Amino acid sequence: MEINGTVALVTGANRGLGRHFALELLERGASKVYATARDPRAVDLPGARVLRLDITDAGSVAAAAAAAQDVNLLVNNAGVATHTNLLDGDLDAIRLEMETHYFGTLRVVRAFAPVLAGNGGGAILNVLSVLSWANYDGANAYSAAKAAQWSLTNGIRVELAGHGTTVTGVHLGAADTDMTAGFDVPKLDPRYVAATALDGVAAGLSEVLVDDASRAAKAALAGV
Repeated sequence: MEINGTVALVTGANRGLGRHFALELLERGASKVYATARDPRAVDLPGARVLRLDITDAGSVAAAAAAAQDVNLLVNNAGVATHTNLLDGDLDAIRLEMETHYFGTLRVVRAFAPVLAGNGGGAILNVLSVLSWANYDGANAYSAAKAAQWSLTNGIRVELAGHGTTVTGVHLGAADTDMTAGFDVPKLDPRYVAATALDGVAAGLSEVLVDDASRAAKAALAGV
């Protein structure tokens, strides 16, 4: 996909990776960027079209799809981290992880797939994680939800092939955002993540492994 001239929608664009995706799209010449968030007042992106979108709410998703009928690039970035384990963690927190990363992403894809097809096909970028393939004590609910989202990404790629829509999954370790503020680990520049991921979309890649951590985790799957 040629990014210049595209019409894009980014979920969770009020901060973190989502904000950088929206900025990168604007800098690359996207003709329109819908920057969405649960609270539109939290979005500060000159040049973007701000929309309310809560991916866990079916009515909100339907309203956003109705308002953005010209989209041909969808960036599913919105997420949550509850820092919850599976055995003793709060079940509501675990459900929130799955509701957001899996069902929320699926809800948005189902709403926008006909929009993309109606515009001649397009591209979907799903922001995944190294934790799609690995586990971290203290965040295993996140790992489980991201693993499910990875499988979802692979599944919709097959189903949307006949629609003229490509699907790219991007995996990365920790990026320097609010979500990882409490972790003392090496962190990626979110601008680099957004640029690398969009390079992958432009090249038609099915998967983008941003860093050594994600490449090592993917390679290790063969030895499990």
